[in-house]
Amino acid sequence: MLDFKEKISEEISKITKIDKNELYEYIEMPSDNKMGDYAFPCFRLAKTMKKSPQIIANELKDGISLGNEFEKVEVINGYINFFVNNKKLVENVLEEVEEKRENYGSSEIGEGKNIVIDYSSPNIAKPFHIGHLRTTILGNSLYKMYKFLNYNCVGINHLGDWGTQFAKLIEGYKRWGTEYDIESNPIEELTKIYIRINDLCKEDESVLEQCRDNFKKLEDGDEYCVKIWQKFRKLSLKEFQRIYDLLDIQFDSWNGEAFYTDKMQEVKDILEKNNKLVESERARVVDLSKEDMPPCIIEKSNGSTTYATRDLAAILYRARTYNFDKALYVTSYEQILHFKQVFETAKYLDLDEKYTNGLVHVPYGMVMLKTGKMSTRDGNVVKIEDLLKEAIAKVKIIIENKNPELENKEDIATKVGIGAVIFNDLYNSRIKDEIFDWDIMLNFNGETGPYMQYIYVRTKSVLEKAGYIPKLKDVNLDKLLDEDSVKVIKLLYQFNDKIMQAIEKYEPYIVARYLIEVAKTYSSFYNNNKIICDDKEVQDARIYLTYATGIVLKTGAALLGIKMPDKM
Repeated sequence: MLDFKEKISEEISKITKIDKNELYEYIEMPSDNKMGDYAFPCFRLAKTMKKSPQIIANELKDGISLGNEFEKVEVINGYINFFVNNKKLVENVLEEVEEKRENYGSSEIGEGKNIVIDYSSPNIAKPFHIGHLRTTILGNSLYKMYKFLNYNCVGINHLGDWGTQFAKLIEGYKRWGTEYDIESNPIEELTKIYIRINDLCKEDESVLEQCRDNFKKLEDGDEYCVKIWQKFRKLSLKEFQRIYDLLDIQFDSWNGEAFYTDKMQEVKDILEKNNKLVESERARVVDLSKEDMPPCIIEKSNGSTTYATRDLAAILYRARTYNFDKALYVTSYEQILHFKQVFETAKYLDLDEKYTNGLVHVPYGMVMLKTGKMSTRDGNVVKIEDLLKEAIAKVKIIIENKNPELENKEDIATKVGIGAVIFNDLYNSRIKDEIFDWDIMLNFNGETGPYMQYIYVRTKSVLEKAGYIPKLKDVNLDKLLDEDSVKVIKLLYQFNDKIMQAIEKYEPYIVARYLIEVAKTYSSFYNNNKIICDDKEVQDARIYLTYATGIVLKTGAALLGIKMPDKM
């Protein structure tokens, strides 16, 4: 597709001899369309060219030759403002839609590059609560976006299936296992055991020591401890799979912390060889004081390992197995220090810089209840499965009230309900804390998932009413040069750019907000213009624009992990 920014940067580069890629990054899109479609801020060149931005702007304008891709170029307050040729724009966008269809917006930029994304990663034997929702849907969305841009993606569910919490559960199960029916209701019953043993640990230090001993036994392969742990893991995964099925999320790897139990010795050996392991209070650590960080604990005083040890073993394994260009870790911002320590320590594992430079922590804010922070230990959680089922149930009630004759109500309610939950979470920057509120999540008005889905359904309804989609070669594109049509097409043109911005910043909200703008703008076009009309040329043009809009809405929603209903 024609890249207007590329054209502008090439022309300015010819005159200034400045690298076009650098200039490309400077080009802006004015918020007011009266200021053009693109703007180049000449103050960026003032220091280099030793002239005022206004003088630079006038000189560049006189030397620029942009051909028929642009209608005009103006200088305003030290900016060069570029107005695209709308006919060229319309042709370019719709030809690309005709060629790529559901792949419109994709590119080959990721070809030959490997991306590993570590996300979701719930803890075995604990509720899959809304605190895990953000990592699950954020990671899933990034995975889909990278894949859409032709990256080779590996989605990893790094299950929390190892660590001292299992030692506590094992101890609790030893003491009270017969009192709880973990077979029929595993997560809920195991949570009760965990809360009970955790409370006892707070009261009695000796019980906590017994738990720590259990973990050491687990690491050493104690038959009884391993058998109980395997049982907890199997029952938990069965429960988790129901949630992933509801969200329609798959993973390429389910290797959790336990997978690395036989790979941690190599981490210790390499660090030892490189003289990076030191003793501190009987534990073995990597000193990170020069980096102004606490030490990275590799081995506890009782010989057991830590999260850091397992994460380092995972880095070694993933580098060798997947040859990653980037490895993303989608976890809460509470783990920022942990990953800083791990990534810094990874530099001492004799890995190529390609791998250590490619390690990226993608933090996100917490989901909070109105009453405060959730805690498994205190039993104060909202389970994702309950949330999703409630959302579906609420949507069913709305459908029954508004459209009782609608077919496939269950399927539509599922798509809309789950879509509402996902969109609500992805609509804001990931780093913000989110206060969980049912009313906001299931609001069917305004900038929501259901609104976006409704506008998509409207495009489907138009196409169904028309009964055909014209071939682009038969469409008179001059009929789409009116203001309402051009506004829609200018937004459709931005689709790939928005996806690129989203992966560069690891922020799916950029795509989510873009889709709302597309929906709103198409809605305005729909309300202001009769699509099925007496003028066949006008009708064909508007039908094709509707078709193109539907493709962008559906494809964009899929990149967020949202399915679109055909009717509502």
